[in-house]
Amino acid sequence: QVQLVESGGGLAQAGGSLRLSCAASGRTFSNYIMGWFRQAPGKEREAVAAIRWSGGTTYYTDSVKGRFAISKDNAKITAYLQMNSLKPEDTAVYYCVGGFFGSSDWARSARYQYWGQGTQVTVSS
Repeated sequence: QVQLVESGGGLAQAGGSLRLSCAASGRTFSNYIMGWFRQAPGKEREAVAAIRWSGGTTYYTDSVKGRFAISKDNAKITAYLQMNSLKPEDTAVYYCVGGFFGSSDWARSARYQYWGQGTQVTVSS
């Protein structure tokens, strides 16, 4: 069993930065992957970024490429999402996710067994 505890988020101005953290309890395995989804009011949930624990392969949705960076600390079993050049359209509740799968369909929410409690990110214009 894995539990995810999120921190970070909050309020930022457009063009600013925020960092999200997600600490996982329990053990990880070679096919472990962590990432974030987000959901804005009235919109569908969407995958934002993910990182593989073995090898460190990263994935990003097109709208955040070049602005967001996902990283990990193996010793702390913690993933980070550095969000730069924030835009008002980044406003959403961000959910940390964790799963055990080896395929590349990282953007499918159903593949993730574990979800964090969610943290609000608000970007003002």
